[in-house]
Amino acid sequence: MKEQELIPHLFRSEFRKITAVLSKIFGIAHLEIAEDIASETFLLAAESWPFKGIPENPVGWLYKVAKNKARNYLTRQQLFTDKVAIQIGNSVNEVNEELETEWSDQHINDSQLQMLFAICHPAISAEAQIGLALRILCGFGIDEIANAFLTAKETINKRLFRAKEKLRTEKVKIEFPAGAEINRRLTTVLTTLYLLFNEGYYSESQDAILREDFCLEAMRLTYMLIANEQTNLPAVNALLALMCFHSSRFEARKDSNGAIILYQDQNEELWNDELISKGVYFLNQASRGNEITKYHLEAGIAYWQTIKTETQEKWENVLHFYNQLLIIEYSPAAALNRAYVISKVNGNEAGITATEKLNLTDNHYYYMLLGELYKDINIQRAKDNFNKAFSLAKTETEKKIIQIQSSRLELDIE
Repeated sequence: MKEQELIPHLFRSEFRKITAVLSKIFGIAHLEIAEDIASETFLLAAESWPFKGIPENPVGWLYKVAKNKARNYLTRQQLFTDKVAIQIGNSVNEVNEELETEWSDQHINDSQLQMLFAICHPAISAEAQIGLALRILCGFGIDEIANAFLTAKETINKRLFRAKEKLRTEKVKIEFPAGAEINRRLTTVLTTLYLLFNEGYYSESQDAILREDFCLEAMRLTYMLIANEQTNLPAVNALLALMCFHSSRFEARKDSNGAIILYQDQNEELWNDELISKGVYFLNQASRGNEITKYHLEAGIAYWQTIKTETQEKWENVLHFYNQLLIIEYSPAAALNRAYVISKVNGNEAGITATEKLNLTDNHYYYMLLGELYKDINIQRAKDNFNKAFSLAKTETEKKIIQIQSSRLELDIE
């Protein structure tokens, strides 16, 4: 891998690790210092690697540079040396020792999880918690976070700034919460990881329909929660099961040109049986206890989607899960999906009735579904709905999908 490809890849995976470790050592009040040191580390890599070549151990090189820059900061900044060490309860020598020893895989993993829980503190809003986690630990840019929240990037910048200030004033520590508090914080942690996975799997930013790195990182962080005894809980297992089922269809979702392949057109021989098996395992693990979360229900839906055979049992089970999901947490996307499932159980006319009741006239998926359901009933109405969907689509990828569906309709007319 060339440096112009490797550095962005490592930035995604290592920036948050460096930031988490340094923040754990310096304290969350000095989060910006940790971020700055991590940024300077990658800037040096971008400046030196093209000329000196990629180091034999690129990740080790990054960690070494980050440690040296942190030590240099301690040496240069007398104010930091005099006051910060006192604030975090360590001497400067102890801070330097931590800089040397805190880079094992276990320490890095613990620092990331502890940072994730620190960010998800009740002192700040749920939106700010998710935004901070996406920025610091998941490698999201401000534009991407704004896209996830459907808001302006200036709003996100202000929200993150206020959240960081609140964490400072509350003197939040980077550590695992005690007792029942860990369950309360876990709700936001799981929401963050769910959003991260969805940003990869259903991404509309940068016209990319599938950003596999985002999905894999979300799965990695979720697995870290499962590997930790305190957070190995049913909801976490259900979320990882959901991710495994969806990820099993990675290879089948795109053609050689990167265009999306719709579910009904996918080659199931390309589905990853190993990931499906892992999904089944984690879904079974999630059955412990009496709580049913939205992750359980979505994982159940995703499981039945790994069964390509069209049977009444399949769609009735999926409809049952959607009915329960809309009770727990309503969303227009879930309601649209349920309407499609109704068409599979009770026919296209029933699906059309269920869809039109939603009246989501500003949603291109609404018109795409109506176009699909009308194609065997009224071709002109199908065509009109696809045209409306095309006019509302935001990305070139979406427009290509609509064009494919519409072109099939034209073939039927001929």
